Amino acid sequence: MSVLERATTGKQKKPRRVTIYGNHGNGKSTIASKFPNSIFLATEDGTSNIDCTRVELDSAIDTLQAANECISSDFQTVVLDSADWFEKMIEDALHQENFKTATNFTYGAKNPGTWGNGLKVCFIDDYADQTVGIATTSLANAGATIGFGVTASLDGQVVAGLGTTTAFTGFLKGIVVGLNTDAAGGNSTVDVKIVSRVETVGGGSTETAVTYQEGSTTRAFGTSLALHFVNNSGVSSTGLQDTVFTPATAVDWYDQQTLGLTNATTFWKSIAPRPVSNVYTTDRSGKNDGMHVVVVDDKGTLTGIKGNIIEKHVNLSKAGDAISNVNAPQRIYYKDYLADFSDNIFAGYNPSQGDDTVHGTYPRATGFSTDFTAVTTGDGLWGQDAQGVTFAALGNVNYSLAGGVDYSSTGGMKAELAKLITAYGLFSNKDEIEVDYMIMGPGCATEAESQAKANYVISLANERKDCVATVGPHRTNLVGLTDTNTQTNNLVNYFSSLSSSSYAVFDSGYKYQFDRFNNEFRYVPTNADVAGLMHRTAVTAYPWFSPAGQQRGVINNAIKLAYNPNKAQRDRLYPARVNSFITTPGVGTLLFGDKTALGFASAFDRINVRRLFLTIEQALERAAEAQLFELNDELTRANFRNIVEPFLRDVQAKRGLYGFLVVCDTTNNTPDVIDNNEFRADIFLKPAKSINYITLTFVATRTGISFEEVAGRA
Repeated sequence: MSVLERATTGKQKKPRRVTIYGNHGNGKSTIASKFPNSIFLATEDGTSNIDCTRVELDSAIDTLQAANECISSDFQTVVLDSADWFEKMIEDALHQENFKTATNFTYGAKNPGTWGNGLKVCFIDDYADQTVGIATTSLANAGATIGFGVTASLDGQVVAGLGTTTAFTGFLKGIVVGLNTDAAGGNSTVDVKIVSRVETVGGGSTETAVTYQEGSTTRAFGTSLALHFVNNSGVSSTGLQDTVFTPATAVDWYDQQTLGLTNATTFWKSIAPRPVSNVYTTDRSGKNDGMHVVVVDDKGTLTGIKGNIIEKHVNLSKAGDAISNVNAPQRIYYKDYLADFSDNIFAGYNPSQGDDTVHGTYPRATGFSTDFTAVTTGDGLWGQDAQGVTFAALGNVNYSLAGGVDYSSTGGMKAELAKLITAYGLFSNKDEIEVDYMIMGPGCATEAESQAKANYVISLANERKDCVATVGPHRTNLVGLTDTNTQTNNLVNYFSSLSSSSYAVFDSGYKYQFDRFNNEFRYVPTNADVAGLMHRTAVTAYPWFSPAGQQRGVINNAIKLAYNPNKAQRDRLYPARVNSFITTPGVGTLLFGDKTALGFASAFDRINVRRLFLTIEQALERAAEAQLFELNDELTRANFRNIVEPFLRDVQAKRGLYGFLVVCDTTNNTPDVIDNNEFRADIFLKPAKSINYITLTFVATRTGISFEEVAGRA
């Protein structure tokens, strides 16, 4: 069949897709609420003051599911409010997948390098309820096997009910989760998890799930009860139905557990009560999902305090869909929670998938699927939804973080020029990735490589024309030198070979600051501070204000500078396009210059002018794109002018412009231009200029002289 035979005619009735763009709080959601029979997929809190139908969403998956359900609903309009927050949800989901599927680490440091080495991640879950002592040199011969049942008769025990008491007939049922055989002394122990009570009346049996309660005669094994070990077939695992063992001891398992630190003994019970099944899970017939995680500076290498607990995350869940009962709708699946709220660690490999001989972890069934058949590893796997799952347990485990390597030539992780260029190249497509600042960071091993890196960063900003590159000096041209004249000459020579561009800013700085990751002071380049100053200026004032000087140019975390030029040296650097960082008593360390890297005189050789035009160009570019495929007539041109002129008047009122003119009419949209399917608008701007030089003249006069005569204002 020919493709053209599938051609159709006439209008097609399809849903409209409408994008409403505007600044925060200007009424986008209110407009959307007027659409017919609408429902808001609220990815942010922007509709609380609007009378509308909404569903509040906190993940990309839930948002997509809601959108799909809307297709078959009675709603006529689906409002995604807002697209910005939905995009962030997608980024978070992709970010989380990077660790959710990891198999090469169980816990990893969020901070790179050697900084995380020495941290200890301590984990505990609802592994066992009791540790029962059995006087035997061979638990195997006693029939105690992991995954088997353990029972004790409760015949004659009084069970309290609702206002009544009942003499119970039946037995207490548990599962063996751990064994410790003392082959020499016979002081062996068995870790058990209480599962249920089984009532045996009239030839039948009724099993009721119960939770462990320390000291209870009907919810815990005591030294007065005779224990039977029962295999998966429900018979005595010794082959003798009447073989019983009287516990020598029966203690609470959780009370005995410590964090396993090197220089301190810290009990888990001093940090938090035992982890129990979360309400979300028990409401869905699941159990044993509770867990605690703490992060400890074991040897004090990070905080200086050995055994210092720097993070505590309690009552997390193994269930992938679990929600906090205290802080709903906060999700508490341990991997997601640690990714969002831990400052120090990610959780990676799921240790419930199988035995880990390196860390000595072995997932244990904490219940039975039927009778005395233990739940399989697959059925107890972590990360499943809570419904009907009895989650496997690991017990008390700790993981020491190690192997972090800093980026250095000796560490084998040197950032080579070619790889840096490849990395920066990922930001070349402006239509795909938004960038405001292209930060050079530190230089390379040689001055020539540093210049090559700087030129590439400048070229990227020059090609994109929507961002500013911040470029700093080569380290050895400043750090370690004491002669400021030599440093000045080095800077002039270094920057002289760099490309001319109004989309770049050069600075002279290396500052001395504390490196909290390595617990030492070091020199770092200040080109990132220049980007920070521009951003802070845009937040506290407007982008077209200069980021230099005492008002907006003071930087943080600077103890001293590797090079603090005097006035004569600054006067050499400024014509060479280099903005100086200086330290002034009583003020601090500040940026003392606002030139761009443009190599000739122009309005664009000042940072505030370039930032002004970037702001205006990006805003008006979106307005121009809205005119694409519209008719090139006076109505369209008037609409464009009505968008642009109020915006420019606002910029002028905020001191960004001295004046402006917008020409968009038949003078520049001539018949030839229209026939060529083009749309033209000429926008003339008079940018406000920053003060770079101040002249103060002081004149001493005689007592009786008139100031008007001296000043020539008579």
